[in-house]
Amino acid sequence: MTRRLVLATRNAHKVGELHAILTASGLDVELVGADAYPEIPDVKETGVTFAENALLKARTLADATGLPAVADDSGLCVDVLGGAPGIFSARWAGRHGDDPANLRLLLAQIADIDDPHRGAHFACAAALALPGGTTRVTEGRLTGTLRHTPAGAGGFGYDPILQPDTDPAMVRGRTCAELTADEKNAISHRGKAFRALTPHIAELLG
Repeated sequence: MTRRLVLATRNAHKVGELHAILTASGLDVELVGADAYPEIPDVKETGVTFAENALLKARTLADATGLPAVADDSGLCVDVLGGAPGIFSARWAGRHGDDPANLRLLLAQIADIDDPHRGAHFACAAALALPGGTTRVTEGRLTGTLRHTPAGAGGFGYDPILQPDTDPAMVRGRTCAELTADEKNAISHRGKAFRALTPHIAELLG
């Protein structure tokens, strides 16, 4: 019997990404986004780590729907900023989701930092929660170097300034925003976290 799994997002791209990963793993799961349950409000991310926020969203959705739920939380962690903006990535400049303002502020903060010290990574925690309280959490990272100016029209958030150092032959000096969707998904922090979570989904959903 096909089981329904709810992903705590109203972003169709994220739903498609996880669906592709589950399909590739051979899982017979009906995946829907949180927009299938418009009566359930978005969860405030009050945790102090990516894992806490992912678990908070997954548990809330599982309790509200009575269905297994998956959620993720991710952000950019800059070495010279001690891991910031981290969980505050989406609202680093003050207003949630203002990508251009977040980019401008971050680039200004590290403007005088030389290339050898501009290391950073995208981090993602993915969580699975069952209505009975069982949970699993996995994590993924994409390391790279921050460019001095944005490049590329793809992706979102800080994608235009992070140049991955994973598989340089494939990346060829491009930022995440210059990669194709397939190229990015193959190495992304979110893809890694979701792929690591897949065996737990298979185990707990049967």
